[in-house]
Amino acid sequence: MRSWVRSRGWKPWILAVVAVLVAGCYTVPETGRRALMLVPQEQMVSMAAQSFEQIKAEEPVSEDPAARGRVTEVGARIARVAAEDTRLAPEEWEFVAFADEQKNAFALPGGQVGAYEGILEVAETDAQLATVMGHEAAHVAARHGGERMSEQLLVQMGGIALAQALNEKPGQTRQLFLAAYGVGAQVGILLPHNRNQELEADRIGLLYMARAGYDPRAAVDFWERMEKATEAGGEPPVFLSTHPPHGKRIERLRKWMPQAMEAYRAAREREARRWAALP
Repeated sequence: MRSWVRSRGWKPWILAVVAVLVAGCYTVPETGRRALMLVPQEQMVSMAAQSFEQIKAEEPVSEDPAARGRVTEVGARIARVAAEDTRLAPEEWEFVAFADEQKNAFALPGGQVGAYEGILEVAETDAQLATVMGHEAAHVAARHGGERMSEQLLVQMGGIALAQALNEKPGQTRQLFLAAYGVGAQVGILLPHNRNQELEADRIGLLYMARAGYDPRAAVDFWERMEKATEAGGEPPVFLSTHPPHGKRIERLRKWMPQAMEAYRAAREREARRWAALP
């Protein structure tokens, strides 16, 4: 084995990278995609708890009871249907509305979800808000935060490996190669993968909102409203954006809609049977 490796010019760092790729994998719920996962989930959850406490200390929480109530109520319904995929009990989740006009929301690996008042203005119905909450819960279930950290670690490992491989190059040329590698890693690997993660969260989130009893067709309405809301402010070029364009999201949502509608009808039927069984 050693002679075979030497005969092909393999280096120890190459074998190390291959070993990491083989060992550090995770299967994403709902989609079945195999994802790179080098960071233990326990470590991610611990860091998430600390980070969320810091966020709440630094950013003002909404004083609007209606905003807080919407985020908490819709979030709780999503958390119940996402419990199996996330391995988080509904009571372990925390949903907070923040007093800021930015049209954004976020989720941390421990089930902490923040939604800003600005995005609540775009999500005019609870079903549209369920689009946001389902999307964020999907990030938690898919462990996208851990995957992104793992990708960053792998890119760093790749940078070290490239530096070793270019040791024989003149100094100036070597620096140019390394600089080009850095840009290529950001635009060619990390950003497109982040966009794919966003689409994956859209797909999983669509199922979550449907199973929670929210009409998944509201997801298209939400992203159409978001598209109009962001037109005036402008967006970065698609190839430099971590999020896919709204039009692409809407196109994919319509493609996934039949499966989501089946889940929605099943949820409605279960709810009807539950009410019929009441005395």
